[in-house]
Amino acid sequence: MENCSKSCLEDCNCGVASYDSTYCSKQQLPLRYLRNISFISNDYYDTDKKTIFFKVGKIKSLNLTRHVNEQKVPKVVSVGWYKKDWCIALVILFSCTGFAISGFYMFRIRELRYIRLREQNGILGVTNEKPTLRVFSCNDLKRATNGFKHEIGKGGFGTVYKGALNKGREVVAVKMLKKPELDDNEREFRTELRTIGRTNHRNLVRLLGFCLEKSKRLLVYEYISNGYLADLIFNEAVRRPDWDERVRIAIDVARGVLYLHEECKDPIIHCDIKPQNILMDDSGTAKICDFGLAKLLMADHTRTLTRLRGTLGYVAPEWQKINNPISVKADVYSYGIVLMEIVCCRKMYDPVNVSDPEEIVLSSWVYKCFAARELHKLVTDDEEVNIKTFENMVKVWNYHFFKPAITVDLLTDFVYS
Repeated sequence: MENCSKSCLEDCNCGVASYDSTYCSKQQLPLRYLRNISFISNDYYDTDKKTIFFKVGKIKSLNLTRHVNEQKVPKVVSVGWYKKDWCIALVILFSCTGFAISGFYMFRIRELRYIRLREQNGILGVTNEKPTLRVFSCNDLKRATNGFKHEIGKGGFGTVYKGALNKGREVVAVKMLKKPELDDNEREFRTELRTIGRTNHRNLVRLLGFCLEKSKRLLVYEYISNGYLADLIFNEAVRRPDWDERVRIAIDVARGVLYLHEECKDPIIHCDIKPQNILMDDSGTAKICDFGLAKLLMADHTRTLTRLRGTLGYVAPEWQKINNPISVKADVYSYGIVLMEIVCCRKMYDPVNVSDPEEIVLSSWVYKCFAARELHKLVTDDEEVNIKTFENMVKVWNYHFFKPAITVDLLTDFVYS
């Protein structure tokens, strides 16, 4: 045994030696391919008196001899338990932190949604009612309109683009208001939300939703495919509607005006009734659009003070005076002008296509023919016109134009007659 130990000490390549009373075995460091000798069944190895020597540099007093008993093999004890506990603790810590952060952000998102909903309710004039308008982001509408490429209309306050929502299944018209450098655009946006958001009538263009992001203001309407009434009755290159169609269009517009004035919770003044603000759908139904200039009346007021608005030629005389109170009769006056334009299929003032000076101003020409009982001059000779209906329509126009104080009841009678 001493010789075995000495031999290992003298051998530079020896790291471990084993002695079993008959045989000395030396192993070079590092120790690899070791086997547990207690599992070796060869009779050559007698593990009852097996002695193991470990070579340790410069440590002479340390006794490294150890007897290994085949029957009592020591169990392997893991020395890395504390590392596992630290890993588990870190996983729990990070999980709790993640849940806390996620909960905080979820709370903030719900809080911001509540704040946005409350602001929208304030814009819409709603307190306890859930708004029916959808809220879109600017990116949503940019994708829907393919980058705002397909322009279908342009007005004083903004441009209208054609778009598609729900993967192209829902065609819409997106109105992009100009940058609110002045208060007018901001006022128009909020006015349209307050007014159109409450309306629901077959003769009014339906507002589907809106976008309100920083300086960007966009309104999303249902898409009306057949364009404006002005293109239908003023463009000689297209087929003009026949008499029955024109009567139906006139009644559609009148119903839309009456709904705004009589059937809404609060009366609404459109302020700009004209053929360029009336759209035609596939079935030939007329729909009033562009409520951007509308002035909402309070429930306890029949008139409201407002500055001059609308389009010249369609503006009621009472609007010409500054700070003059305006009532719903201003729209009825404008409707009277539109009514004659629909019936005669020409503009109120047309010095280009009309050669006779007496016929340039349509209102004067209609009044002259009505007084002389020569209404047939206002339509083409080949048209089949119901003269009785024509006379009633001219009477409506006459009262609208000259006696606006009694026009609302007359308009109601005209619609339901």
